[in-house]
Amino acid sequence: MGLEKLAELKKQLAEEIKQKQPAKPAKPKNTARVDPVVLIIGKLQKFYPKAFPKNPIPKVPLKIGVLEDLQARSEEIGISKEDLQLAIKTWCKSSRYWQACKEGANRLDLDGNPDGVVEAAGAAHARGMVRKQAKPKQTSPE
Repeated sequence: MGLEKLAELKKQLAEEIKQKQPAKPAKPKNTARVDPVVLIIGKLQKFYPKAFPKNPIPKVPLKIGVLEDLQARSEEIGISKEDLQLAIKTWCKSSRYWQACKEGANRLDLDGNPDGVVEAAGAAHARGMVRKQAKPKQTSPE
């Protein structure tokens, strides 16, 4: 048997093996679940970009009562009142939000228009929240 015949047989054998092997399943795309609150905040950023700016733009202090304004528009924007409450709670408890709440800073409505200012008490509360979040958590001695 010549080398040419051996090479041909080797190719045929490789083809047969390839046909008998099952196709490799496609790798699943990122299956990590996205937090629903992140999706809701994404919608708010789309509808109200001035009130809910995307990172790295600093967050802005929101007007007192912005949750009620959003809930009044819940059907229009397609987000339940409960989901809006959860999203606002999450948005407003971040250090980025607290850092924006400086005394005298304008509070903005959903359209980005000034609607009140951050009072001294609100600014003091925000500073306390920033310090609280920056503190490393104490672990109990074992």
